[in-house]
Amino acid sequence: MRIATEDITALNVDPARARVYAEGWQSWSLTAPLPLAETPYRVTLPNSLVIDCHYCSAPDEGVFRGEGLLAVDPGDGGPVHVFGAETAAARVPVVEARPRGRQVVIAADAPVRHTTAGGGLETALARWGDAFAGQNGGVRPRPSPTVWCSWYQYFSGVTQRDVEENLAAMDDLTLPVDVVQIDDGYQAAPGDWLVSSGRFDDLPGLMRRIRDHGRRAGIWIAPMVVARKSELFSAHPEWLVTDPESGEPVVAGDVLGDSCAALDLTHPGAAEYLADVLRTMRGWGVDYFKIDFVYAGALEGRRHEDATGVEAYRRGLRLIREAIGPEAYLLGCGAPILPSVGMVDAMRVGPDIAAYWRSPTGHPTEPSQANATRNTVARAWQHGRFWINDPDCLMLRPEVERREDWARTVERYGGLRASSDRLYGLDAWGLETTRRLLTPGDPAPLV
Repeated sequence: MRIATEDITALNVDPARARVYAEGWQSWSLTAPLPLAETPYRVTLPNSLVIDCHYCSAPDEGVFRGEGLLAVDPGDGGPVHVFGAETAAARVPVVEARPRGRQVVIAADAPVRHTTAGGGLETALARWGDAFAGQNGGVRPRPSPTVWCSWYQYFSGVTQRDVEENLAAMDDLTLPVDVVQIDDGYQAAPGDWLVSSGRFDDLPGLMRRIRDHGRRAGIWIAPMVVARKSELFSAHPEWLVTDPESGEPVVAGDVLGDSCAALDLTHPGAAEYLADVLRTMRGWGVDYFKIDFVYAGALEGRRHEDATGVEAYRRGLRLIREAIGPEAYLLGCGAPILPSVGMVDAMRVGPDIAAYWRSPTGHPTEPSQANATRNTVARAWQHGRFWINDPDCLMLRPEVERREDWARTVERYGGLRASSDRLYGLDAWGLETTRRLLTPGDPAPLV
């Protein structure tokens, strides 16, 4: 899909010194201040276009694109120009910067506000963030709990025994873990959240045992995607977002081991189904929810009710909050950035971490320490204004590349602190560093 934009202004800059900050669409989307003279990465892979890009669309070659926010730092000490949305309640404006000689031309597909600020790029973004949060229901976030997450050690093969072993290790090793969060792998398929994968004998009972150990129970869920292999996909095709032309389910990406569709939460049946799932989990004692792959809720398509993708997404977030209650902690991941402001407690701000520094493919949104670090540093200004930033979990076991570097990044920029190692597999340095860094996230802004 090609986005039609109109020119707003042209800025006189030195191309060798100027930088452009272009806000990515969702948690994993590439976000960084890049030199104007550098050719920006352009998404071409079909799956990445669906997952990482608003409207499943990439800009033209050589064009910087921001989703609701783009800033130009001239690099000469002069004021930073910020072009940002007033709101993201119904749609997110596309803002583009096109280098043209000693100018950069700014264009957008909807009205945006142009402001300037001194003090450098981070200060300008922070000032804009204060204003945007104030206009869009943002509140000062509450401190985040410390977490142990099953994902980066066991991935989707996690078992009940794995969780029980680490629960015992937390006591044995005196680790300050508030929340034990079970990630992907407990469910039969995305969409069939209350059907066991077969690796958990008694999930409600496990949640009870976690609480009996004096810790809180947490769970991962991808509430806005439905796997084609799931019972839900076959039983309720009317609950899926569809293509207006073909009538087929809109593809939400090849993720979680299957080709997934998007759940239409404007449909009363789908909304009640998801609310019942979440209320059931809340009844198990779960009070920490990590919602993942939720960009799917903002995909455009035909729904039961006439709504833009962003409107439907925000409606879904309100449904989730109502179902889990105001006291439960809500972490967004794979989530559209600006439409989520004021609606989650914490937000993943970068791609997944990994045991290696660089992605083997070089793709900028795939799991790797380099990709996670880039986004975490670039989005530091969002912490304490929009939510608690989540850089992603600590991985400090001996086989992790450059684990010391990742520990320093989490220590400097991390708000939400989580561990995702098999705890008995940590060496002395890994254990001591995990113990030291598992502290409640400070809600004070970093910038």
